[in-house]
Amino acid sequence: MSAVSGVIFDLDGCLVDSEPLSLEAIASEMRALGILDATAQEIGDRFLGVAMPVIAEYASARLGLPVPDSFAQRVETQLLTTYQTELRQVPGATELLLSLKARGFALGIATGGSLKRMAATLELSGLAGWFEGTATSAAEVKQGKPAPDLFLLALERLKMRPRDCIVLEDSPHGVQGARAAGIPAIGFVGGSHLEGKRDSHAKILREAGASHVFERLEDVARHLLIQTESPAE
Repeated sequence: MSAVSGVIFDLDGCLVDSEPLSLEAIASEMRALGILDATAQEIGDRFLGVAMPVIAEYASARLGLPVPDSFAQRVETQLLTTYQTELRQVPGATELLLSLKARGFALGIATGGSLKRMAATLELSGLAGWFEGTATSAAEVKQGKPAPDLFLLALERLKMRPRDCIVLEDSPHGVQGARAAGIPAIGFVGGSHLEGKRDSHAKILREAGASHVFERLEDVARHLLIQTESPAE
């Protein structure tokens, strides 16, 4: 196996601790539509890492009629307002990126969020400079996670082969998408949205195809830096 020289990150829940904010914004808009029992936990359990059109379809099924076309936009507007004051990096994110860049890794993003949300998230979290020209959104491909499309686009922007990269994901859909694209995947369960269920979620990620699962980004860094020492074929 050749040494790993590129990392494709899921953004939400891996580099920024945004999932609790995102899940609550979705649940809040579902309740506003009349789905009064919608909760952030329900959305997280079913759709962590999945693009908004799929969630809108689920909301339509729960409601029994089509949700307004503005549903996704209202979720995003609420979320970006919250991001202004509450968005935080996952502890260790900057240190991880610094250590990888120092060892010559190429760095990319593959997120299920919209282009607008991706750009705002990277900017507000202070991470934008790490991914200039290498950040990809599900809005740019035909099918989001768990299809491979998003990861194949990320590879194209990194100008790399699947075998030379590894994906860091906190969702089984993302792990499945990475594996479908031929890219090895590792899991991360350090986000605050997984508090109290890290062990069970780690099992889900492994079942989806993650080779390893970590709770701290410093452990992710250690694992990835070891990969640079793997002998080439």
